[in-house]
Amino acid sequence: MKTDELRQLYLDFYVSKGHTLCASDVLVPTWDASVLFTPAGMNPFKDHFLGKVKLEFTRATSCQKCLRTGDIENVGRTAYHHTFFEMLGNFSFGDYFKREAINWAWEFLTDKKWLGLDADRLSVTVYKDDDEAAKIWATDVKLPQSRIQRMDEDENFWPASAPSQGPDGVCGPCSEIYYHPPGGQEVEIWNLVFTQFNRVGDPPDNLRPLPSKNIDTGMGLERTAATLQGVDTNYHIDILKPIVLAAAEICGREYDPKSEDGRRLRRITDHVRACTFAIHENVYPGANKEKYVVKRLLRRAVLDGHQMGLRDPFLHQLVPAVVAAMRTPYPELSETAARVAEGIKNEEANFFGTIDDGLARIGKIFKQMESNSRLVVDGGDAAELYTTYGVPPELFANLAAEKNLAFDWDGFRLRMDEHGDISGGGRMALFGDDAVESLKKAHKHTKFVGYERTETAAELLGIVAQNSLCDELDEIGHQQPVIVVLDATPFYAESGGQVGDSGWIVGEKFKFEVTDTQKNGDLVLHFGHLREGHMTAGDGVTATVDADRRDAIRRAHSATHILHHALQKNLGAHAQQQGSKVERDLLRFDFTNQGAVPQETLEKIEAEVRGRISVGDAITAEVVPLADARQAGAMMLFGEKYPDPVRMISMGDFSKELCGGTHLPNTKDVGQFEVISEESVSAGTRRIVALTGTLAKEHADKTEFVLSEVAALLKVEPTQVPAAIDALSRYARALKKEVNTGEAAGDSPRLQDAAHDHRAHKLLLRETAAALKVSPFDVPERIESLVAEIEHLGAQLAQRRASDGVTPESLLAAAEEIDGVRVVVAEAVGSNPNMMRQMIDRLRKEASPVAVFLGCGQGEDKVMLVAGVSRDLEERGVDSGRWVRESAAIVGGSGGGKPSLAQAGGKHPEKLPEALAQARETIRAMLAR
Repeated sequence: MKTDELRQLYLDFYVSKGHTLCASDVLVPTWDASVLFTPAGMNPFKDHFLGKVKLEFTRATSCQKCLRTGDIENVGRTAYHHTFFEMLGNFSFGDYFKREAINWAWEFLTDKKWLGLDADRLSVTVYKDDDEAAKIWATDVKLPQSRIQRMDEDENFWPASAPSQGPDGVCGPCSEIYYHPPGGQEVEIWNLVFTQFNRVGDPPDNLRPLPSKNIDTGMGLERTAATLQGVDTNYHIDILKPIVLAAAEICGREYDPKSEDGRRLRRITDHVRACTFAIHENVYPGANKEKYVVKRLLRRAVLDGHQMGLRDPFLHQLVPAVVAAMRTPYPELSETAARVAEGIKNEEANFFGTIDDGLARIGKIFKQMESNSRLVVDGGDAAELYTTYGVPPELFANLAAEKNLAFDWDGFRLRMDEHGDISGGGRMALFGDDAVESLKKAHKHTKFVGYERTETAAELLGIVAQNSLCDELDEIGHQQPVIVVLDATPFYAESGGQVGDSGWIVGEKFKFEVTDTQKNGDLVLHFGHLREGHMTAGDGVTATVDADRRDAIRRAHSATHILHHALQKNLGAHAQQQGSKVERDLLRFDFTNQGAVPQETLEKIEAEVRGRISVGDAITAEVVPLADARQAGAMMLFGEKYPDPVRMISMGDFSKELCGGTHLPNTKDVGQFEVISEESVSAGTRRIVALTGTLAKEHADKTEFVLSEVAALLKVEPTQVPAAIDALSRYARALKKEVNTGEAAGDSPRLQDAAHDHRAHKLLLRETAAALKVSPFDVPERIESLVAEIEHLGAQLAQRRASDGVTPESLLAAAEEIDGVRVVVAEAVGSNPNMMRQMIDRLRKEASPVAVFLGCGQGEDKVMLVAGVSRDLEERGVDSGRWVRESAAIVGGSGGGKPSLAQAGGKHPEKLPEALAQARETIRAMLAR
C-alpha cells in the first residue's frame, strides 16, 4: 500500500466513525510559545483537551506534520527515527473512551476493508495497573494473555513516569500496538493515550480522576507504511527512498544501506525534507530559536556531503525530489519550491565558505587535547568555532564523540550567553495551570465586536493581579499591570503583527485604563491599571477603545497590504511577508529578498504605494470559506494558521489578503506614506520601516526643516547640500593629510543644482546622511562636528606656519650632545602625535645614537608627549617609557609604551616648558649610568 493511500484510508476510517476531519496544523506554530515546532498530533488540540475553547466537535482526526530534534543523533542510523514526520491521530474530547479507541484501532488494522494486517502478528502493551484496558483487549478483541504485556510507568504512561516523577497536570496510561514481521524485529505502530487523571503532588493517591476523559491516539505514518510495504526501514518507503536515491546521485555515491555513506544519505534525506517544510513556512536559517534548528539541520547535512567529498552547495538540488514525493498531501509546496531551494543554497554557500577552516581548527584542537591528555572539549573553543566559522556545537560534539571525547556544554552555553548569541529561549510547560488558564477554562472565549464599533457594554468576568484570581480590586501598586477579562470587547488583541488596542473600561464605581490587549486562546486579556474606585467581578462596564490610536494603527495596517503588493510587483512573487509590526502610524515589514533593494527600486515601491493611496480604492472585509478565498487569489502567508471560514481583506482590484486585523474603509485614508529605511534582518530577509498619516507628515516636515538647517550651516541652497558636503569632507581629509604629511590640500569641486520638491529633498538628505554615515536627522550635528574639525586642523596648520615649522633637520641642528649621544628635547609646534613619531623615526635612521623627546599642545586643554631612542641606546637600557612618564606627571597625565618608542598625554599645555626641562634632566641621568 502506498503511503498516500494509507494516509487517506486512516482519515476516511475515522470520518466514518463520526470524527471531524481537521487539516494538518502548521509545522511552526508561532502563536504557541510552549514549542518551537509542532511536536505531536495532539498539539493543535491542547485547549480542546483542557476544555478551554468552545467545542464545535468532540471527535477529530488528522494527519499532522511534526518536527522533533530530541533523538537527532539516531536519525539515519536507526530504521525509524526522523526529525520531520507525519502523525496519524484520532482524538476524543470527553466523548468516547477506551473501549471504542481500542476496538476501532483493531478494526482499522485487521479488517480487510481497511489495512487487513494478520491479527496473529499483532501484540499490545498496557500500563501495569490498567486493568480496564487489559480486559478490553482480552474480552472484546480476544487477544490471548500471552500477547498482552503489562509495562511500568516509564514505558506505558503519558507523560513518561508521570505518577512518580511528574509533572503535575493532565496525564494517563497508554496502550501500544506492535507488529511482528516475519523474521524481523517487532515495530511499535500505534500508541493509544487515555488521559483520565489529573496528577496532584507526590504519590501515593496523587492521581485524581478527570471529570471529562479524553482519547489521544497516534500512529506513525512512516512506520506503518514501512510495515505495509515490507521494508526494513522507513527510509525505503515510496515517499522517502526516491529522495535517498536522488541524494546518492547528486553526491556521486552508490546507495549502500549498511555503509556510513548510506547513513549519511538517509540523514541528508531527513534533514532536507524537514528544512523544505520549515522554509516553506518562511522559517529561514538563523541564530536563534526555530531558525537555529533549521540552520543546525542544514549544516549537519552539509557536513555529511563534505565528508563524501562535496565542496559546493548540493542540498538545494533535492528540493524538487521532496516536493514530488510530498505533493499529494501538500500541493502548496510546489508554489514555494524555488524560494525554498534558494534559501537552502544560500545557507549551504555560507557554511561551505567556512567549513574547511572550521574542520582544520577542530583537528588542531583534537591534537592539542591528545598532547595534553585532555578528555573534554573546552566550551570556549566550541563557542569561538561557532561565532567565527559557523560550526554548530552539535557537530563539534559529534566529531568529539567519534574520538571518545566529552564536550563541555555548560562552558559553551556560558560563553554564548556572554556573546549574546544562540538564544533558544526557554520552553514553557505544555499545559499551563495559572490564573489566566483557569479563566480560560471557565469562560473559554471573549466575543470581539471591534470590527463594528469601538465601544460596547460588557460584563467583567474576571480580574488577575500578581497571577492570582481576584473577585475584587482596589489597586495600590502600579508596577505590575492587572489583567481584566470581559464577556465582550471592542479591544483588538495583538495578533498578526498588529499591536493591541488601548483605552478605558469604566464601571459605575471605577475607571480602568487599558494599556495593552493580548490574546490567550479565544480569551481577550486587557492589561492595565485601576485609576479610580473599586472594581468587582460581575460588574457591568463600558469598554471604550482609544479611537484616535486605533485609526493610526489602521492606517499603518492598511499600508502594509499596499506595500506588500508594491514589493511583489517590483521585486517578484518571492517577496513574501516574513513578519510585520503595525503600530500607531508606524509599520515594520519584513519580506523575503536575497539582497538589498536598490535605491531606484525602493523609490518605485514608495511611489507605487503613494499612487495606490491617492487613487482611493475601497477597502472591504468579508468572511468567506477558505476554499473560496484561495479561488479568489487571496494571498496566504505560508506558516499562518487560518480558520475556515476566513476573513478576507480586499483593496480595490489589486490586493486580496487573509487578515484578522482592523483596516480603513478606503486607501486614501492612509494619508501620507514615508519609507524611513530598508535594511537587512537576517540572511534572505529584508525590512522596510515606514510611516503613515500624522507621523509621515511630521517626518516630511522635519526633513524639510533639517535640510534647510543644513543648507544654512553650509551657506548653500538646499539642492546643493550633497555637493557641499562632498566638498567639505574632501577638504577636511586634505587638511588632515597636510597636517600629517605636509602635502598641500587640493581645490574643492564645483557644486551641482537639482530639482525642488519634497521627494527630491528627501533623497538629498538621505544621500547626505549616507555620505556622513549618520541618520538623516543627525546630519546637522555631524556637520557642526566636521566644521569644528576643519577649524582645529586649520589652527594647527596656522600655528605651524607661524613658527616656520619644525623639521628633522632643524631639530638635529639644535641637538645637545651628551657622552657621544645626540639628544633632542624640543617643542614641535603645530604637530600632532603622528607627525612627532614620523620625525623621531627619521632622526633614528639619520643620526645614531640619538634620543628624541618632543611635545606639543593640542588645543587649550591637551598636550601630547612622544619619546624615542635608537636601538643601540635601547640595548644600553635606556627606556623611552620611563622617560616619557616622568614628564607626563608634570602636565597632569600618564602614558607609556615600548623602550624604543613611548607616548603620553596630559591636560596642562601651559606646563609643557617645565615638562621639557624635566625630560632633559631625566635623559642625562639615564645616559650617565
